[in-house]
Amino acid sequence: MAIRVLIVDDHSVVREGLRMFIARDPDLEVVGEAAGGAEAIQQARLLRPNVVVMDLLMPAPDGIAATRTIRSELPETEVIALTSVLESTSMIEAIRAGAIGYLLKDAHADELRTAIKGAAAGQVQLSPQASAYLLGAVRTPDHAEPLTPRELDVLRLLARGHSNKEIAHMLHLVEETVKSHVSHILGKLGVQSRTQAALAAIRLGIVSPQP
Repeated sequence: MAIRVLIVDDHSVVREGLRMFIARDPDLEVVGEAAGGAEAIQQARLLRPNVVVMDLLMPAPDGIAATRTIRSELPETEVIALTSVLESTSMIEAIRAGAIGYLLKDAHADELRTAIKGAAAGQVQLSPQASAYLLGAVRTPDHAEPLTPRELDVLRLLARGHSNKEIAHMLHLVEETVKSHVSHILGKLGVQSRTQAALAAIRLGIVSPQP
């Protein structure tokens, strides 16, 4: 089954270009487009996409606010933040809102398609540069509930960019059990997304930043 993608950008030419790039991969299907934050939320509710490619700079509500709403209402839908500049404040706010990835608009088509597939699989990929920007944005509770040994195993693999399916295979678990562990991990760490959990794991010294 193809990965269902919703494209959100207030420039029609950008949406057309993204649709063209995505359509070249038979594993991806663009199921809708939106030109603003309110329309993005409406379309996400209606279409239930696997991944939303979300422009950040749009008329109110902007892409960050739209991401926050979509991730709150549709936790199974992942969001890739799309922007024209690598700017720390926007990146931090996008990740806080629940985006799993952050992509520049000048990225190659292959990077875009790979990012969408990775997001659909729940894969977190943090470069050292991105980690440096983002680590200060993640705060864990002073008295967070301790993770179980199995939850720590799952968190280590999640932070290394593995999907639920891969984690299940590596730990000899069923995928639904991994999803349950991830849900418990997010709750205990007080974060809203896998990316935030991965950053929390680095802050807590559970894993080290990848070289």
